[in-house]
Amino acid sequence: MKQGYYHLLAIAVVVVWGLTYISTKVLIQHGLHPHEIFFYRFLVAYAGIWLIAPRRLLANSWKEEGLLALAGFFGGSLYFYTENTALGMTQASNVAFLLCTAPLLTAFLSAAYYKEVRLGVHLLAGSVLALCGVGLIVFGGKEGLKVSPWGDLLTLSAAFSWACYSLVIRRLSHYPVSFITRKVFFYGLVTILPMFAIFPFRGNVGILSQPAVWMNLLFLALVASLVCFVAWNVALKKIGVMHTSNYIYLSPLVTLGASMLILGEVLTFTSAVGAACILCGVYWAEKKSGA
Repeated sequence: MKQGYYHLLAIAVVVVWGLTYISTKVLIQHGLHPHEIFFYRFLVAYAGIWLIAPRRLLANSWKEEGLLALAGFFGGSLYFYTENTALGMTQASNVAFLLCTAPLLTAFLSAAYYKEVRLGVHLLAGSVLALCGVGLIVFGGKEGLKVSPWGDLLTLSAAFSWACYSLVIRRLSHYPVSFITRKVFFYGLVTILPMFAIFPFRGNVGILSQPAVWMNLLFLALVASLVCFVAWNVALKKIGVMHTSNYIYLSPLVTLGASMLILGEVLTFTSAVGAACILCGVYWAEKKSGA
C-alpha cells in the first residue's frame, strides 16, 4: 500500500507538469524569453527550498558534488531551455509527442549503464504501445507531424536530457531528497547564466508586474518546481527510475482532460483509443518491469 502512495505521487506530479505548457506559453506571449522564464522560476524555487532543505552546503565528495551539478544541468537549465525554445520553433504537438520518448530513452540508458536493469519484451512493448497512444491523442484528427528540424531536435535533446537527469539522481539516492532538489535548483541557475552573455539580462519590471505574469511564474516556481521536483525525486528514490519515468506517458491525458473540462472539447474516437493505449501500455510496462 505504501508503494502505491509513491506511484500516486508520481502521477500527481505528471498531472501538474501537464499544465505547465499553458503557463509557459502565457509568459512567452507576454514577452519573457525561455532562459528568463527558467531563471525566475528556479530562483524563486531555490529561495523556497531553503525553508525545508538541510543546511549542509556540499556533498560527501567532489565527485558527488559534480553529479549534483550534472543533475542541475540535465534536469534544469538544459532541459527547460531546450523545451521552451522548441515551443517557439516547432508545433506544440511535436513537442508534446517527442518529450514522451523520455521513458524509452531512460530505459535504454538504464540498461546501458546499470547492468541489473534489463529491457524485457513486456517493458518495451508496453512503452511502444503507450507512445502510440500519445501519437493518437496528439495528432489524431490533425494534419499530423510536420518536421521542423531544429525545433524537433531541441525537443529530443530535452527528452534525452531528462533521461540523463533520472539516471544521475539514481546515483545520489543516499542523500535526502530536499538536499538533492536544492542543489539541482542551484546548479540549474548557475548553468543557465552563460545564456545571459548571449542574450543580456533585461529588467522586465513592466512585464513582471502584470498579474498574469507573476501568478504564472509563482505557479511554475512554487508548485511545478519546488513541490513537484521534491515529489518526483521521492518517487525516483522509492519506486525506481523505470517505474517513475513510465508515468510521463500520462501527460497527454492531462491535456486531453483539461481540454474537455475547460474548453468543452468533445472526446473523439481516436483520442479515446489513444487514451486506452496509454493506460494499457503504462500498466503493462509497470507490471512487467523489474527495474
